[in-house]
Amino acid sequence: MAQLVNELAEKELIKKFRHEHTWLGQVKSKPNWVSKDVIKVPKQGAAPEVLINNNIYPIVSNKREDDYATLALNKYDTTNTDVSDDELETLPYEKINDVQVQHREELEDKTAEHALFSIAPAAHSSTTPVISTTGADDGTGRKRLTTTDLINYKKRLDNLGVPKKGRMLILCSDHVNDLLLEDRAFYTQYQNIKDGLISANYLGFEIWEDFTPVSYKVVSGTLTKEAFGAVPTGKPASVVAYVGNLAKAAGSVKRYMSVADTDPDNRKNRVGFRLYFICVAIKNEGMGALVSGTV
Repeated sequence: MAQLVNELAEKELIKKFRHEHTWLGQVKSKPNWVSKDVIKVPKQGAAPEVLINNNIYPIVSNKREDDYATLALNKYDTTNTDVSDDELETLPYEKINDVQVQHREELEDKTAEHALFSIAPAAHSSTTPVISTTGADDGTGRKRLTTTDLINYKKRLDNLGVPKKGRMLILCSDHVNDLLLEDRAFYTQYQNIKDGLISANYLGFEIWEDFTPVSYKVVSGTLTKEAFGAVPTGKPASVVAYVGNLAKAAGSVKRYMSVADTDPDNRKNRVGFRLYFICVAIKNEGMGALVSGTV
């Protein structure tokens, strides 16, 4: 019976693990790429050449050699929560179920935060632009994000051939505030925000907001991403991504549960979860960042 209850709780967590109303909810899930908590990310071979007004036959044929990148899914463990039998007898609601919902919500938040960090480029390159903002001083020595910065970034993506549909810009709080001050149209869209999406088309981007920014600092003259979870010493960044080059997948989930019946000393129930999950960029094209510049 205990095993069955665990399985039901695990299935319920996966069923409702959707990252709704966030940028990550727009990324396609690829559970069929996962086996034993390892994902095989396909790498397409050479694309065919397009012939215009061809009159030479037979047409050349080439074999497309595909490959795979194999990655282990990230492991996410929640700390355990204790619920005593005394609580269950006096509370007017089912606390263990409520605790399990809280664990799922925390897993959703942490996996989304880690996913944003994971898709942000490690540093600037010709195909993954990491660019500093150029606006006025906000009073702290930080240069504001401007619409001109976004237009110039759009030009970079155009030059890289990134499809126009599916470009996402996940703004950090500082950059949202910068645009609210500069652009009345953005202000109006922000006031009408629905389901987490600020704008479906602002200067060519689908705009989302995230309160857990990626940060970059200058290392040997290059803007470099700081470690996940570290206390930031650099500047906050907004992340650019092309959704067509992203994939996510959940692997196994396990509920760890001990019941008060097996704890005669403390008479407490204890619950925790482990989840395997990943979000990756299949290709680097379309990935980038806008980092607050320094005056």
